[in-house]
Amino acid sequence: MLTIPPKLPRNRFSYLPSRPICSLVFREPPVKKVLYWCEDCNVPLIAKSCACGKDGKKIDLLQPFDLRPALSADHRLIRNLLAERYGDVPVAKILLLNKSGGVDRAELVIMHGERLGWLTFNPVDRKFQLDLAPEALPFLISHVTKGIVDLEIHTDARKEQGRIGGKRIPLKTPFPDGTVIVKYRGKYGTGMVRDNAIKVKELRSVVPKILPDPGWDVAIEKNRYHLKNLERAAVRTIKHHMTDRPTANVSFSGGKDSTAVYHLAQKAGVEKAFFIDTNLEFPETYEFVRSQGVEVVSGAGDFWQAVEKAGPPGKDNRWCCKFQKLRPLKLYLAKTGPCVTIQGNRWYESWNRATLEETSQNPDNPLQLNVSPIRNWRALEVFMYLWWQEVPMNPLYEQGIERIGCYLCPAMLESEYEMIRQTHPDLARRWDEFVERWAEKRGLPDAYCDWGLWRWRALPPKMRELCREKGVLFNPDYTLRPVKTPIVRKDRVDTREVPELKEAMTPDATGGYNTEDIRRDFPLLSEIIYFDNAATSLSPEPVIQSMVEFEHNYRANVGRGIHRLTRIASQRYWHAHEKVAGFIGAKEGVTVFTKSSTESINMVARGFPFGKGDRIVTTILEHHS
Repeated sequence: MLTIPPKLPRNRFSYLPSRPICSLVFREPPVKKVLYWCEDCNVPLIAKSCACGKDGKKIDLLQPFDLRPALSADHRLIRNLLAERYGDVPVAKILLLNKSGGVDRAELVIMHGERLGWLTFNPVDRKFQLDLAPEALPFLISHVTKGIVDLEIHTDARKEQGRIGGKRIPLKTPFPDGTVIVKYRGKYGTGMVRDNAIKVKELRSVVPKILPDPGWDVAIEKNRYHLKNLERAAVRTIKHHMTDRPTANVSFSGGKDSTAVYHLAQKAGVEKAFFIDTNLEFPETYEFVRSQGVEVVSGAGDFWQAVEKAGPPGKDNRWCCKFQKLRPLKLYLAKTGPCVTIQGNRWYESWNRATLEETSQNPDNPLQLNVSPIRNWRALEVFMYLWWQEVPMNPLYEQGIERIGCYLCPAMLESEYEMIRQTHPDLARRWDEFVERWAEKRGLPDAYCDWGLWRWRALPPKMRELCREKGVLFNPDYTLRPVKTPIVRKDRVDTREVPELKEAMTPDATGGYNTEDIRRDFPLLSEIIYFDNAATSLSPEPVIQSMVEFEHNYRANVGRGIHRLTRIASQRYWHAHEKVAGFIGAKEGVTVFTKSSTESINMVARGFPFGKGDRIVTTILEHHS
């Protein structure tokens, strides 16, 4: 939709130009809750139609509706689980994984456009399990050599009256617990064996099917038109916002989403990208970042020193992000100034990002405008786009690690960490040893380490249910209950220095004060003095920390509308900056705007190097109101 407002007269109190403005209003893309599958070509579709001309059939997805291809490690895992249970059965080249809720990893596996089964990981017994779906039987039944329970042979099903489905029937022959294929009177289905009894889920007539087995190259070719549309829309979004600030850059994490965004941004004309080094990244990530020529931003804190005091970070206690990521980011952005940052955040990644808008203002640094051009892409679209464009990816994905970031991130699944123990034993060993030592000192149960319960300070409902089931106790505030007296070292000596109290300051012989003594009490630290949207804040560190705490935990959560209004106000405020600077003939980068004359006087008094001839501009505009 193209809107052309009427010609407006120039007004000295208005920031609108006198020429017509053309604004493009784009419709917000919908959340994709289904997958389309071309039955003729036997490939997944990212939109309704296939390049062959046929419309795909609709497959309902599970929340949060994200979908990704099974890569090398995933494919190998699924193939091994099927072979262990049912023999050498065929597995298609194209497998899709639909993430769903569970205690840990829980994904619906899709093959040939049907449900193959549910892949889960049990953090207690540390095992993967694939529960077969009845829809998969036509593709497997001709090849199954074991794992079949014939109710006429292995049970006394003939004695059962009424329907078999849903009943728990004792087995005459021992079978291992888990999902099995059920056969009864020429029909097939699936059932669950537990404690030498079987519960039949469903029985149906099954006709074996043999379908073509295309690879991802065919799927990409059949989706080329839709991939091009996705690319065009994303590049258009970047171009639409890349000049909203003086500088534009890309936030690069080394993962697939930021890799795709970096490629799209380069097509739009944005070349600069930065990577925040947390000192906790995988070796493969460092190598991949270097290969992309991305600027590495250092300055993260010493995690291993901090964790000894703060304890393991958790999903509900992410102190590590502020310490390892936000601090160096804030210093980097302080040097960069107002900027547009292209990021790879997507709706389908988490509940927190499900309402992500096209642009959002960084609550920690209001001068940064974040743009999310692929927010409506699923992981499937991201992988297919990178394959289509032949863009290199982080090799960790092929090793079975879905979340690329810090190798000990609490947001990672326990199943992924189990993979890391195999692929990166040295990294895992150091973290395991710390967590075990931390738990031992506090008398926490073995489940804290063994099940990955260190990931939460207060257990969420799903983990509380698991603890109840396994007899692990927790407190009313949902923290784990110690099982023995914590270890306290009696030989510990408190070596902290007690500050000596001195008399109040008095003027020296010249009638003034020693500014060095004042600076010790009220330090002007460059990393914590920052320019916000409307003013310069100069306060002692405790005051600034309180302000930051407010920004993180309160103002950032008041709703999307506030951030949208703040973004608009900030943009207009900076437009006012530019006009005033041009009016007084000031050079870019040397003009400081304050809220009032009082604040400007305080700035001079507190040590800002203003001299004779410098101009201090005040304004009645205070955009926060």
